[in-house]
Amino acid sequence: MIPLTVEAKELKLVRDRLEKIIKEEIGNKSLKYKFGTMIETPRAALTADEIAKVSDFFSFGTNDLTQMTFAFSRDDVEATFLPKYLELKILDRNPFETLDKSGVGQLLKMGRDKGINSNPSIEVGICGEHGGDPDSVKFCHEIGLHYVSASPYRIPLAILAAAQAASKDKARGD
Repeated sequence: MIPLTVEAKELKLVRDRLEKIIKEEIGNKSLKYKFGTMIETPRAALTADEIAKVSDFFSFGTNDLTQMTFAFSRDDVEATFLPKYLELKILDRNPFETLDKSGVGQLLKMGRDKGINSNPSIEVGICGEHGGDPDSVKFCHEIGLHYVSASPYRIPLAILAAAQAASKDKARGD
């Protein structure tokens, strides 16, 4: 059986090897780095506490996590039945444009909580198109994620949404 998470001793081997390469390549100069991973499957979100023990950060890959949670391919559904689901209000919004808070969002919240409980210094965020959607950015702020990342053209919108979410907290005194 292949282990699905890296054990601490394996991480030490990787870090030791990296330190050796750094020393060989740049000499005695220091180089700051962090080890982290993408959480792109429901199982990874469910085992975020194990992953956090050996990570400095993790990012939820919301595009893939959405596909895995809904169990369908974005390319297939957007070209076939998703428009009808939206028209009939089976889904309120396209889950590839705005986070599905009741499904994917709960995986994010649970994974974040498990990760922080296991490693209080871990940084947790998202990476994907949802990082540029104002409603998704606000949700990420509400559940305590540290950052969002998105396509360059969506960054100005993400910054605005993050500022609005933070200003609501400040107005409430949080």
